[in-house]
Order: sequence, then structure tokens, then C-alpha cells
Amino acid sequence: MQETQHVKILKASMLNKTLIIAEAGVNHNGDIDIAKQMIDIAAEVGVDYVKFQTFKTEKLVNKAAKKAEYQAKNSGDTDDTQFAMLKKLELTGAMHEILIDYCRERNIRFLSTPFDEDSARYLSSLGIKIGKIPSGEITNLPFLRTMAACFPELILSTGMSTMEDVEAALQALTNAGAKKENITILHCNTEYPTPFTDVNLKAMLFIQRKTGVRIGYSDHTLGIEVPIAAVALGAVVIEKHFTLDRSLSGPDHKASLEPSELKAMVSAIRNIESSLGSEKKEPSQSERKNMSVARKSIHIKQNLSADHILTAADLVMKRPGDGISPMEFEKIIGRKLKNNLCSDHMLTWNDLM
Repeated sequence: MQETQHVKILKASMLNKTLIIAEAGVNHNGDIDIAKQMIDIAAEVGVDYVKFQTFKTEKLVNKAAKKAEYQAKNSGDTDDTQFAMLKKLELTGAMHEILIDYCRERNIRFLSTPFDEDSARYLSSLGIKIGKIPSGEITNLPFLRTMAACFPELILSTGMSTMEDVEAALQALTNAGAKKENITILHCNTEYPTPFTDVNLKAMLFIQRKTGVRIGYSDHTLGIEVPIAAVALGAVVIEKHFTLDRSLSGPDHKASLEPSELKAMVSAIRNIESSLGSEKKEPSQSERKNMSVARKSIHIKQNLSADHILTAADLVMKRPGDGISPMEFEKIIGRKLKNNLCSDHMLTWNDLM
């Protein structure tokens, strides 16, 4: 199956480019045809993975648990419990298999986030090698141990977390057998949409310094600016929700990108990647041709006779820059001229005794 190559693909991607996960999540609204349309879009815009969510509502939430404020606001229904909302959004086993096959047809990779231990084991049984740990499970020790046992590669989201929470989760995963070098931690804010003032993107770099693992960013802001900035700062994984239409009813649509926005984000990220280059500072191939045009050389201000001893008053710095560099100015002062020189002459070393 295609999924058996996930770990190699993830590592190769993070050596050469940012791995972009288009988070379909539950924005399919329980409709397999909408889910397929979302796969089509993800494939067309060129993301690396399209990701759904795998859960059994009975194992995720009790029947009395209230919706989060954003869920109640965005759902557009009268049910006030998470249970009623989530039950409508479950993907069945058959739906998972259909979507995996359809991803293969569209040449895009399938992922899904489990929200309970049985769902984690189920995804592992399908041959999926990358386990995504959602922010809400970062303090769920039994779940973390199961994820470490099920998946050789792990991605950990850290919304609502302190640094102590992150370090405790990382320790739990490695204690359960996960290899630290196979863990990527995503900075995240679990508010839909996240206010820009609450993003705290610098925390992503702090996580990397404190843990020494690969870092990325899971974004819930409106727009595409913050994930692009995260790539510029060093994120190797970007996760972003998308939807067919933000006006659809459901908990996550309002904080998701529409197809044209997802396409723009992918394009911008790829442009940023190509612009990062290396830490070596030198003229690029494209700009070398402009060096003589934009820089200056040492020129003679006025007509001068042979044997004249040059002073600073005799010299002027002008373009082009293919003569003696002004950085050699001090070496020119006090030198004699071999021949008569005219005003505006670009000085060469052959002009000097």
C-alpha cells in the first residue's frame, strides 16, 4: 500500500521542502461525496497529505458534554452537546477504505487523526505509518502510549499547552518506545479562528530549542499569512484546515481556507522555500551581471599630467564598478601617474607607477 512509504516520504520532504497537510477534518459533514471533492481539491493544489479525523463518538465524549463556544456558534444546529454534533461527523470503516483508495487514484497521500485508542489501532491496521496526536490528547497518557506503539512516525499538536505539557508528552512518547528523531511537534492555538494576537509564533522556536525535535505549525487563523511566516521561521510541517465553502454548517468551516486560498497558501510556501537558500552569503548567479552596473570604481575628477601624485581631491567614485574598487582608495593615494589622464577616466592599476 502507498501508506507503507509514509515515513520515508515525510523525512525526505522535510529535508527538501515543507510538508503541507491539508486538514479536511470533519468538514466533509459526514458526506462521502464531499470528502471526495475535498480530496480532489487537495490533489489539485499540490499539498502532500489530505487529513481526516477518525473517532467513535461514544469513546470520545460523554453524552452530556457541551460544545465549545466556537462549535456552538459555527454548527448552525440546535443540538447543544458535542455528542450529537460529532455523531453526525463520524467516518465509518467502509468510508475510510473508500477515501484511502480515492487518494491513491488522485495521487495524494491519506492521513487521519485518531481521537481514541481503538481508532489509533484501526488506522495502524490500515497500514498508515504516521500518527497525528491532536492537541486535546496531549495530556492523555494511555492514548500517547498507544500512539507510540502504533506509529513509527508521530506528529504532536500542542494547542492549549504549556511547555511543561509539551515536555511531559514528549517524555511519555519516548518512554513508550517512540524515537525522538521520529517526532515532529507542531505549535498550535486551539481557537477557531485564532486571533492574530494569540498566535505567539515565536513559541514554535522555543519548543525546538527546548526539545531538539523537528517543529511545525498547525494553523487556525483566518488567511494564509501566519503559516507562510512559520515556514520562513523554520517550520518543516504546516497543517491548515480547508473547506469547500466557509458558509457551510459545521464546527470548523469558518476557520478554514476555501480552495483558492489553499492554492495561494501552497504557492506562497513553495516560493518561500525556494527563497530560503543556505546560510552562505555570496552574490547569486542572477545578480552577478548587475555588479558592475550598480557598484562604483575610482575615477579621475579632472585632467591630470604624467608624474602627478594622486590625492583624495583628484578622485571620484562613479559607476561602472569594473575598475579599481573604492575599497582600495587608501592604496591609490600618493601613487604617481604613468601618463596624462583625462577627466572622468576610470583608473586602472596600469595607470600607476
